[in-house]
Amino acid sequence: MIAATDVQYFADGHAIAACVLFESWDDAAPTREWTVRIEDVAEYVPGQFYKRELPCLLALLTLVLPELTTIIVDGYVWLGDESHPGLGGHLFAALDRKIPVVGVAKTRFVGAAPVLEVLRGESASPLFVSAVGYEIADAAKNVQAMHGAHRLPTLLKRVDALCRART
Repeated sequence: MIAATDVQYFADGHAIAACVLFESWDDAAPTREWTVRIEDVAEYVPGQFYKRELPCLLALLTLVLPELTTIIVDGYVWLGDESHPGLGGHLFAALDRKIPVVGVAKTRFVGAAPVLEVLRGESASPLFVSAVGYEIADAAKNVQAMHGAHRLPTLLKRVDALCRART
């Protein structure tokens, strides 16, 4: 199973982490979806976003880890070269380097490498794809092939909406 994840933070200090599971990169609908409410989320620290988001993702994924073949995060795997992990790199390490992680970011992070730009639909704005435990060219090809006619694939839109809708 492939897991697409996202986290939304709220002013009162809690967060909602969301996941959609699907079997194939081109699936139009999730096999399963859920959210987890996390209380007392760490404050945002510039350059250390993973310290805020990683505990949320681990709480979300704990029950389904044995089923997962790949995890998609909203963000980057690397923040520089491969010696500077971003959220995806930290998640891969936290999972004992056993489950590949693909990062799909909507905004450019200068210096992040390796990253491939993926254009989808009619959009002139790329998605920025990075990966660990997974060939980056395959990750980019699979993100390109995901269901949906727009820049953001259907299931990535779904996971974003799911965490925003639950308070």
